[in-house]
Amino acid sequence: MPKIFIVAPTYNERENVAELTERIFALNLPELRLIIVDDNSPDHTAEAAEVLNFKFPITVLRRPEKQGLGPAYVYGFRQVLLMLEPDEEALIVEMDADLSHDPVTIPALVAAAEKFDVVIGSRYIEGGGIRHWNFFRRLISRFGNWYARLVLGLPYRDLTSGFKCYRREVIEFLAARSLNSLGYNFQIETVYRSHLAGFSIGEVPIVFTERTRGGSKFRLRIILEAFWKIVKLRLSKD
Repeated sequence: MPKIFIVAPTYNERENVAELTERIFALNLPELRLIIVDDNSPDHTAEAAEVLNFKFPITVLRRPEKQGLGPAYVYGFRQVLLMLEPDEEALIVEMDADLSHDPVTIPALVAAAEKFDVVIGSRYIEGGGIRHWNFFRRLISRFGNWYARLVLGLPYRDLTSGFKCYRREVIEFLAARSLNSLGYNFQIETVYRSHLAGFSIGEVPIVFTERTRGGSKFRLRIILEAFWKIVKLRLSKD
Protein backbone atom coordinates (compact mmCIF):
# COMPACT_ATOMS: atom_id res chain seq x y z
CA MET A 1 0.00 0.00 0.00
CA PRO A 2 1.54 3.35 -0.99
CA LYS A 3 1.71 6.21 1.45
CA ILE A 4 -1.22 8.61 1.09
CA PHE A 5 -0.82 12.34 1.58
CA ILE A 6 -3.82 14.67 1.62
CA VAL A 7 -2.93 18.28 0.83
CA ALA A 8 -5.51 20.87 1.91
CA PRO A 9 -4.79 24.61 1.61
CA THR A 10 -6.49 26.76 4.25
CA TYR A 11 -7.38 30.39 4.74
CA ASN A 12 -9.76 31.14 7.60
CA GLU A 13 -10.93 27.54 7.99
CA ARG A 14 -10.70 27.27 11.78
CA GLU A 15 -14.41 26.36 11.93
CA ASN A 16 -13.91 23.41 9.59
CA VAL A 17 -10.42 22.03 10.14
CA ALA A 18 -11.25 19.84 13.16
CA GLU A 19 -14.24 18.17 11.50
CA LEU A 20 -12.29 17.72 8.27
CA THR A 21 -9.49 16.00 10.16
CA GLU A 22 -11.81 13.75 12.16
CA ARG A 23 -13.63 12.64 9.01
CA ILE A 24 -10.42 11.97 7.09
CA PHE A 25 -8.86 9.78 9.75
CA ALA A 26 -12.15 8.00 10.45
CA LEU A 27 -11.52 6.30 7.10
CA ASN A 28 -8.76 4.27 8.77
CA LEU A 29 -6.61 4.25 5.66
CA PRO A 30 -3.08 2.99 6.34
CA GLU A 31 -0.05 5.22 5.79
CA LEU A 32 -2.19 8.37 5.74
CA ARG A 33 -0.95 11.88 6.54
CA LEU A 34 -2.77 15.22 6.28
CA ILE A 35 -0.83 18.25 5.06
CA ILE A 36 -2.38 21.61 5.93
CA VAL A 37 -0.99 24.56 3.96
CA ASP A 38 -2.08 27.72 5.72
CA ASP A 39 -1.66 31.24 4.35
CA ASN A 40 -1.36 33.02 7.71
CA SER A 41 -5.10 32.86 8.40
CA PRO A 42 -6.31 35.72 10.63
CA ASP A 43 -8.63 33.26 12.42
CA HIS A 44 -5.59 31.15 13.50
CA THR A 45 -6.43 28.06 11.46
CA ALA A 46 -2.82 26.91 11.66
CA GLU A 47 -2.83 26.94 15.45
CA ALA A 48 -6.08 24.95 15.54
CA ALA A 49 -4.59 22.38 13.16
CA GLU A 50 -1.40 22.08 15.19
CA VAL A 51 -3.43 21.18 18.27
CA LEU A 52 -4.94 18.29 16.29
CA ASN A 53 -1.42 17.00 15.64
CA PHE A 54 -1.38 15.59 19.17
CA LYS A 55 -4.03 13.08 18.04
CA PHE A 56 -3.54 12.68 14.30
CA PRO A 57 -0.58 12.56 11.87
CA ILE A 58 -0.79 16.11 10.56
CA THR A 59 1.87 18.41 9.14
CA VAL A 60 1.03 22.13 9.21
CA LEU A 61 2.90 24.23 6.66
CA ARG A 62 2.74 27.97 7.27
CA ARG A 63 3.14 30.55 4.54
CA PRO A 64 3.59 34.23 5.42
CA GLU A 65 0.61 35.60 3.50
CA LYS A 66 -2.27 34.75 1.18
CA GLN A 67 -0.69 33.99 -2.18
CA GLY A 68 -3.34 32.01 -4.05
CA LEU A 69 -4.60 28.46 -4.30
CA GLY A 70 -2.19 27.29 -6.99
CA PRO A 71 1.01 28.33 -5.17
CA ALA A 72 -0.33 26.78 -1.95
CA TYR A 73 -0.78 23.42 -3.67
CA VAL A 74 2.62 23.58 -5.37
CA TYR A 75 4.28 24.36 -2.04
CA GLY A 76 2.44 21.49 -0.39
CA PHE A 77 3.31 19.08 -3.21
CA ARG A 78 7.00 19.95 -3.04
CA GLN A 79 7.07 19.47 0.72
CA VAL A 80 5.45 16.04 0.33
CA LEU A 81 8.17 15.01 -2.11
CA LEU A 82 10.80 16.00 0.47
CA MET A 83 9.17 13.64 2.98
CA LEU A 84 9.58 10.63 0.69
CA GLU A 85 12.47 8.29 0.06
CA PRO A 86 13.76 8.32 -3.56
CA ASP A 87 11.87 5.21 -4.73
CA GLU A 88 8.97 5.29 -2.28
CA GLU A 89 5.51 4.88 -3.77
CA ALA A 90 2.96 7.53 -2.81
CA LEU A 91 -0.43 8.98 -3.71
CA ILE A 92 -1.19 12.66 -3.19
CA VAL A 93 -4.79 13.78 -2.80
CA GLU A 94 -5.74 17.44 -3.10
CA MET A 95 -8.99 18.68 -1.60
CA ASP A 96 -10.72 21.75 -0.16
CA ALA A 97 -10.68 22.23 3.59
CA ASP A 98 -14.20 23.68 3.83
CA LEU A 99 -16.01 20.29 3.80
CA SER A 100 -17.34 20.82 0.29
CA HIS A 101 -15.38 17.70 -0.65
CA ASP A 102 -16.60 14.72 1.33
CA PRO A 103 -13.66 12.67 2.69
CA VAL A 104 -15.74 9.51 2.28
CA THR A 105 -14.86 9.67 -1.44
CA ILE A 106 -11.11 9.46 -0.81
CA PRO A 107 -11.00 5.62 -0.91
CA ALA A 108 -12.63 5.67 -4.36
CA LEU A 109 -10.01 8.12 -5.63
CA VAL A 110 -7.22 6.01 -4.16
CA ALA A 111 -8.65 2.80 -5.63
CA ALA A 112 -8.92 4.37 -9.10
CA ALA A 113 -5.25 5.41 -8.85
CA GLU A 114 -4.35 1.75 -9.31
CA LYS A 115 -5.46 2.22 -12.92
CA PHE A 116 -4.88 5.92 -13.59
CA ASP A 117 -2.00 8.32 -12.91
CA VAL A 118 -4.43 11.16 -12.20
CA VAL A 119 -7.93 10.66 -10.82
CA ILE A 120 -10.41 13.54 -10.98
CA GLY A 121 -13.31 13.70 -8.55
CA SER A 122 -15.97 14.67 -11.06
CA ARG A 123 -19.27 16.43 -10.49
CA TYR A 124 -20.24 16.04 -14.13
CA ILE A 125 -20.24 12.31 -14.77
CA GLU A 126 -22.94 9.80 -13.84
CA GLY A 127 -23.25 9.60 -10.06
CA GLY A 128 -21.73 13.04 -9.49
CA GLY A 129 -23.52 16.23 -8.56
CA ILE A 130 -23.63 19.56 -6.72
CA ARG A 131 -25.66 20.56 -3.69
CA HIS A 132 -26.76 24.06 -2.67
CA TRP A 133 -25.52 26.03 -5.68
CA ASN A 134 -27.79 28.55 -7.33
CA PHE A 135 -28.46 28.59 -11.06
CA PHE A 136 -25.79 31.23 -11.73
CA ARG A 137 -23.01 29.22 -10.06
CA ARG A 138 -24.04 26.09 -11.93
CA LEU A 139 -24.13 27.96 -15.24
CA ILE A 140 -20.69 29.51 -14.74
CA SER A 141 -19.17 26.14 -13.80
CA ARG A 142 -20.75 24.26 -16.70
CA PHE A 143 -19.78 26.91 -19.22
CA GLY A 144 -16.25 27.15 -17.84
CA ASN A 145 -15.72 23.43 -18.20
CA TRP A 146 -17.17 23.38 -21.71
CA TYR A 147 -14.96 26.32 -22.70
CA ALA A 148 -11.81 24.76 -21.26
CA ARG A 149 -12.49 21.43 -22.98
CA LEU A 150 -13.03 23.21 -26.28
CA VAL A 151 -9.94 25.43 -26.16
CA LEU A 152 -7.55 22.82 -24.73
CA GLY A 153 -8.94 19.81 -26.59
CA LEU A 154 -9.47 17.74 -23.45
CA PRO A 155 -12.10 14.99 -23.06
CA TYR A 156 -12.53 15.14 -19.26
CA ARG A 157 -15.86 16.36 -17.88
CA ASP A 158 -14.79 18.24 -14.76
CA LEU A 159 -11.61 20.19 -15.41
CA THR A 160 -12.19 22.63 -12.55
CA SER A 161 -12.56 20.01 -9.82
CA GLY A 162 -10.31 20.58 -6.82
CA PHE A 163 -10.67 17.01 -5.55
CA LYS A 164 -8.01 14.84 -7.22
CA CYS A 165 -5.57 12.03 -6.58
CA TYR A 166 -2.14 11.96 -8.23
CA ARG A 167 0.50 9.28 -8.35
CA ARG A 168 3.89 10.43 -7.13
CA GLU A 169 5.45 10.60 -10.58
CA VAL A 170 2.79 13.09 -11.71
CA ILE A 171 3.49 15.34 -8.73
CA GLU A 172 7.21 15.17 -9.49
CA PHE A 173 6.46 16.24 -13.05
CA LEU A 174 4.12 19.08 -12.03
CA ALA A 175 6.37 20.34 -9.23
CA ALA A 176 9.18 20.78 -11.76
CA ARG A 177 7.02 22.89 -14.07
CA SER A 178 6.38 26.64 -13.98
CA LEU A 179 2.76 26.49 -12.85
CA ASN A 180 1.52 30.06 -12.99
CA SER A 181 -2.18 29.73 -12.17
CA LEU A 182 -3.37 31.22 -8.89
CA GLY A 183 -7.03 30.28 -8.59
CA TYR A 184 -9.47 27.89 -10.24
CA ASN A 185 -7.36 27.79 -13.38
CA PHE A 186 -4.74 25.83 -11.44
CA GLN A 187 -7.04 22.81 -11.57
CA ILE A 188 -7.31 23.09 -15.35
CA GLU A 189 -3.58 23.63 -15.80
CA THR A 190 -2.57 20.53 -13.84
CA VAL A 191 -4.88 18.30 -15.89
CA TYR A 192 -3.80 19.87 -19.17
CA ARG A 193 -0.09 19.50 -18.47
CA SER A 194 -0.56 15.93 -17.21
CA HIS A 195 -2.54 15.07 -20.36
CA LEU A 196 0.12 16.51 -22.67
CA ALA A 197 2.79 14.56 -20.81
CA GLY A 198 0.98 11.30 -21.53
CA PHE A 199 -0.20 10.45 -18.03
CA SER A 200 -3.42 8.43 -17.85
CA ILE A 201 -6.37 10.37 -16.41
CA GLY A 202 -9.70 9.04 -15.17
CA GLU A 203 -12.76 10.38 -13.36
CA VAL A 204 -14.82 9.07 -10.46
CA PRO A 205 -18.09 10.66 -9.34
CA ILE A 206 -18.25 13.02 -6.36
CA VAL A 207 -21.01 15.14 -4.88
CA PHE A 208 -19.84 18.66 -4.14
CA THR A 209 -21.65 20.42 -1.29
CA GLU A 210 -21.44 24.19 -0.84
CA ARG A 211 -19.83 25.11 2.47
CA THR A 212 -22.13 25.73 5.43
CA ARG A 213 -19.59 27.41 7.74
CA GLY A 214 -17.38 30.36 6.88
CA GLY A 215 -17.48 32.64 3.86
CA SER A 216 -17.49 31.41 0.27
CA LYS A 217 -14.26 32.05 -1.65
CA PHE A 218 -16.08 32.15 -4.98
CA ARG A 219 -15.24 35.37 -6.82
CA LEU A 220 -16.62 36.14 -10.27
CA ARG A 221 -13.46 38.10 -11.09
CA ILE A 222 -11.32 35.00 -10.61
CA ILE A 223 -13.63 32.92 -12.79
CA LEU A 224 -13.61 35.47 -15.59
CA GLU A 225 -9.83 35.77 -15.36
CA ALA A 226 -9.58 32.05 -16.02
CA PHE A 227 -11.12 32.42 -19.49
CA TRP A 228 -8.21 34.35 -20.96
CA LYS A 229 -5.68 32.34 -18.98
CA ILE A 230 -7.00 29.19 -20.65
CA VAL A 231 -6.12 30.68 -24.04
CA LYS A 232 -2.70 31.68 -22.67
CA LEU A 233 -2.22 28.12 -21.42
CA ARG A 234 -3.12 26.71 -24.84
CA LEU A 235 -0.47 28.92 -26.47
CA SER A 236 2.16 28.18 -23.83
CA LYS A 237 5.41 26.55 -24.94
CA ASP A 238 6.25 25.20 -21.45
